[in-house]
Amino acid sequence: MKILVTGGAGYVGSHCVRRLVNAGHDVTVFDNLVYGHRQAVHPDAKFVQGELSDAACLREVMGAARFDAVMHFAAYLNVGESVHKPLMYYRNNVANSINLLEAMRDAGVMRIVFSSTCAVYGEPERLPITEDLPKDPINPYGCTKLTMEWMLRDSATAWGLGAVALRYFNAAGASSDNSIGEDHNPEVHLIPLVLQVALGKRSDIKIFGTDYPTPDGTCVRDYIHVEDLAEAHLCAIENAEKGRFEAYNVGTGRGTSVREIIEAARSVTDHEIPALETARRPGDPPELYADPSAIRKRFGWEARITDVESTVASAWGWHKKNPDGFCVQ
Repeated sequence: MKILVTGGAGYVGSHCVRRLVNAGHDVTVFDNLVYGHRQAVHPDAKFVQGELSDAACLREVMGAARFDAVMHFAAYLNVGESVHKPLMYYRNNVANSINLLEAMRDAGVMRIVFSSTCAVYGEPERLPITEDLPKDPINPYGCTKLTMEWMLRDSATAWGLGAVALRYFNAAGASSDNSIGEDHNPEVHLIPLVLQVALGKRSDIKIFGTDYPTPDGTCVRDYIHVEDLAEAHLCAIENAEKGRFEAYNVGTGRGTSVREIIEAARSVTDHEIPALETARRPGDPPELYADPSAIRKRFGWEARITDVESTVASAWGWHKKNPDGFCVQ
């Protein structure tokens, strides 16, 4: 298939691009490189630098290439920032996605896989999280992703779009050959922040909240390896059905606390990694982990890497090799 990948120079997007290329698909990456990295894009993928806010550019790209499908990763994703700047998140994540869907509709592109999030569930009423639980996000980031899911559902009904939303949990790790990994500026994700302490790039790691109703008082999350995520996206794009909206959790099915991540990093790096306990951040649910049985039943997918120490070790391989990220390559 010919596939357009928005945000394909970003962390998850670039790993998915590699998987698509390796599976024999013809891939074009569309990215503004504000948070993505040109060096992360697979050399066999075409690249277009552009903005989703530029509807004319999107129509031109979409109309010229005759794509079969789209993978949509381009979005802002900092939960804390979304709480303080909600309109910025709605403009980028929702309004710009309308431009993308309109360009797809007008060009007759009938298949999309959307990068959604477990944040659509808010604070779930039970664990593990199943797809039938109420959708009640507690931060603007989660609200924008849920709004996008609604747009996909309604587009499937209105003009036959085949759409799959993958509600994944905490993406983590790096490519098995250490060639691409996680590089955000500023960095907001726990595992790379912990590893920056081991690299001597920061003095300590902050634990935001130690009084949550969890076994050790810190937030619990489901850490899904980025290469497993890429495999899930491949399964979804190859099997999406026209006129149907589907949404699936993508996770390991097990939760790991902040303290457990820090201990895993200490073991992997053989570094002390001082931790500083501080107040909770707004918009953080205490505990989130998936029941991934629905996507296993639908696509035959399941996570291969479920041991969090292995995930941390793969991230450490990338960060040791690239202590300054992509900027020195």
